[in-house]
Amino acid sequence: MTIGIGRRHFISALGGVAVSWPLTVRAQQPAMPLIGFLNSASPGPYASYVTAFRRGLNETGFSEGRNVAIEYRWAEGQYDRLPQLAADLVHRQVAVIAATGGGLSAVAAKASTTTIPIVFATGTDPVQQGLVASLNRPGGNVTGVFVLLSALEGKRLGLLREMVPTATLIAVLLNPANSSFDAQLNDIQEAARSVGQQLHILYASSEHEIDAAFATAAQLPARAMLVGADPVFSDLRDQLIALAARYAVPAIFELREFAAAGGLMSYGSNLSDAYRLVGLYSGQILKGTKPADLPVQQSTKFELVINLKTAKVLGINVPPTLLARADEVIE
Repeated sequence: MTIGIGRRHFISALGGVAVSWPLTVRAQQPAMPLIGFLNSASPGPYASYVTAFRRGLNETGFSEGRNVAIEYRWAEGQYDRLPQLAADLVHRQVAVIAATGGGLSAVAAKASTTTIPIVFATGTDPVQQGLVASLNRPGGNVTGVFVLLSALEGKRLGLLREMVPTATLIAVLLNPANSSFDAQLNDIQEAARSVGQQLHILYASSEHEIDAAFATAAQLPARAMLVGADPVFSDLRDQLIALAARYAVPAIFELREFAAAGGLMSYGSNLSDAYRLVGLYSGQILKGTKPADLPVQQSTKFELVINLKTAKVLGINVPPTLLARADEVIE
C-alpha cells in the first residue's frame, strides 16, 4: 500500500509538472528586437516623419509594440548631445540604429559603434562625410538615405528670385552648426554670382538667434529671405513662419510642411518618403540583410509648393509660369 500511494503521488506530481510546461514555455518567449531611433530635433514637429518611419517598418512585417520595440532619443536641436544619446543606444544593445535628422546624427552613431547596423537619413553627401565607401557599395555597418535638401539651395534661390524679381537684396539664413553648412553656403553664393544677385548671410542656431536674424534682415532692408535646410529650423518651423509674417518678408523654405503651415513657398525632397525608406531598411536588417548589401537610396521626389493665401497677404502676384510648375498650390 505504501508503495502504491507513493506511486500515485509521483504520477500526480509528474502530471503537475507536465501541466506547468506550457506556462513556462510562454514565459520564456524571446524578447522583441529593439530599434534605436536617434534624431537631432524634437518629437513634436517630427511626428509625421516618425509615422512614415513606422510605415516603412510595417512594410517589412514589423509593428511597434507587437513584434518590435523602439527606443527614441531626441537631441532637441542641441547637436552636441548626439554622441551621448548614440552611446546610450549602444549601451541598450539595440539591434539597429535609425540615425535621422541630419548628417550629425549619423556621424555620432557611426562613432559609437562598428558592429550595430546603422540606417541614416542625411542631407549631406554620405561619401564626403565618411559614412559610407560609396553609394552603391556602402560597406561596413552603415547605409541609409541621401536626402537632397542642402544640395538644392541654389535652386531655391532661383525660385525665390522668380517669385520676387524686384528683390535687389536677399537675406540667407543658415545654421553654422549644420554639417552641410559649407556646401550650402558655396551652393548659394555660386548661384547668386551667376545671376548677379546680392546676398546677406545671416547665422542662427537657436530661437533667440533666429529672432535677431529677422530683425537684422528687416533693418538692411532685405526684400526676401532664403531659409536654409536644417533640422533646427524644421524644429522651429512655427517661429520662422510667424517672423516672416511679422516682418512681411517673402521667404522660401526646404519642406512642404512650411508652406502648408503658412510659409510663402517651399522646394525640396519629400522627407516623409525618406523616413519611410529608413524604416524599410531597418526592417530588412532585422530580417537578416547586412547594411553593406543595401545601397544608399537617393531622393527622387521633389516638390514645389506655393501658398497663395500668404502671397496675397504679402501683396505678391505669383508669376503664372511659377504656378504652372508648382506641384501643389495652397489656396
